Amino acid sequence: MAKNPKQKQKLLYILKFLTQKTDENNGVTVNDIIDYLDAFDIRAERKSIYDDLKTLQDFGVDICSTKSKTVEYYIASRDFELSELKLLVDAVQSAKFITLKKSNELIKKLENLSSESEAKELQRQVFVSNRVKTMNEKVYYNIDSLHDALNTGNKISFFYYQWEITGNSSQKVTKKKRNNGERYVVSPWALCWDDENYYLIAYDSNADKIKHYRVDKMDSVEVLHKEKRDGKKLFQKFDMAVYSKQSFGMFGGELTDIKIRFDNSLVGVVVDRFSKNVFITANQDGTFDMSTKVMLSPTFYGWLFALKDKACIISPKSAKDEFLSYVNDVLKMYTKE
Repeated sequence: MAKNPKQKQKLLYILKFLTQKTDENNGVTVNDIIDYLDAFDIRAERKSIYDDLKTLQDFGVDICSTKSKTVEYYIASRDFELSELKLLVDAVQSAKFITLKKSNELIKKLENLSSESEAKELQRQVFVSNRVKTMNEKVYYNIDSLHDALNTGNKISFFYYQWEITGNSSQKVTKKKRNNGERYVVSPWALCWDDENYYLIAYDSNADKIKHYRVDKMDSVEVLHKEKRDGKKLFQKFDMAVYSKQSFGMFGGELTDIKIRFDNSLVGVVVDRFSKNVFITANQDGTFDMSTKVMLSPTFYGWLFALKDKACIISPKSAKDEFLSYVNDVLKMYTKE
């Protein structure tokens, strides 16, 4: 009788069986392993199974055993613990730049890193279908191209989209190319995940400034292998954490030294937003003043407005006046007859 060619793969099948079926709360016996191998026409004796388990342990697989009525074997530790996989699943679900289809594919792959029993626990927290997700399936190709450019130090070109309402009788929301339909050409320096979106941080040579672009709004990204990127001096001192903190919701604006007075009850809000390293001065009336740099934008003013009468811009006057204009414009809209 010809020998089953899978016989040489016996050790791999045992490892696969233990990986899929066992964890700290679920073990398998030697007989279970023999029955599993028999389903693939792989013959095994108890002694050979013990030898195989010892070989896997010597290789570094953390196989432990428990004994009650019978001895059961299980994989005690893996590259990712269940709690770590749950964190990764949460990250995939929360990322708006990952499409629904790709989210489900990634979560399925994460499930394969755990036992079947633990994978059910991951499934219980999957609620991707009701999350707001990008519709751009090309985002992964974009990211590959961006990493290529970052690694080689080259410029990139791409189309950038915005949403607009089109049509007369039946209006629709459609994508439109920005920059008069022309391709953007920038020097990429970093990728940043902020406010559930993925952004490219780049240097715009024409404007001589750092800008950011949402990756899921980019299309047809091309690496310009013959053009080396610019802006090295600017990015030698660039701090991604500071940039993200200064850009409210990653909205660009004029970087301004600003001083704001807060009610003491908002100290936690300020620390969460700006970190505990901002310059704070305590006052005697139950308030404190904070000085920092922010990019003035509607998003920043919206954040400030949400704090109602417990936050007030002290300086500069230009920022104070701009905020007042912002508030008055909203008030006028609601007081129209």
